[in-house]
Amino acid sequence: MSSNLQLIQSKIYEIRGQKVMLDRDLAELYGVETRTLNQAVKRNKERFPIDFMFQLTSDELEIWKSQIVMSNSIKMGVRRNPYAFTELGVAMLSSVLNSPVAIQINMGIMRAFVAMRRMVTSSPIEEVTELRAEVEGLKAYMEEVFADYNDINEDTRMQLELIHQTLAELQTGNRNLPRPKVGYVK
Repeated sequence: MSSNLQLIQSKIYEIRGQKVMLDRDLAELYGVETRTLNQAVKRNKERFPIDFMFQLTSDELEIWKSQIVMSNSIKMGVRRNPYAFTELGVAMLSSVLNSPVAIQINMGIMRAFVAMRRMVTSSPIEEVTELRAEVEGLKAYMEEVFADYNDINEDTRMQLELIHQTLAELQTGNRNLPRPKVGYVK
């Protein structure tokens, strides 16, 4: 499942400051032609306002093509500016493309959007806390396994010293992290 999640995440782009998926990538995931997907959307245009879907401008298309190193747009199937679907638009696609495959793929796409949002919103303080807990767990395990510090080889002794050093750096480094603001933030 994580390989599917990674595949889907690789097809999520940031355009106009929003995380979006392009019609061609969605059509590929759903197992339909891009033209079929776009026809279904056009038949249900009222379900796709501007915050659900928009068409890329020529400049945006050129930037996108340069990001994915696409040299021949005709060969790659890009004959017109693609449509970009926001997370809301992708959710709406499941009602337009009402098939068991579309529903399953849609759930995977929603999970990918949520996972990406979690990565972006996780605070450095939480990450340091998790890292500290993992290092402390490793330290406790190694100290338990090698209870007599004198009877271990030089490599293990060095590893223990590095763990102690990392914990010390995490203790002092945590004070330099920005604190989350309290109260209403615009």
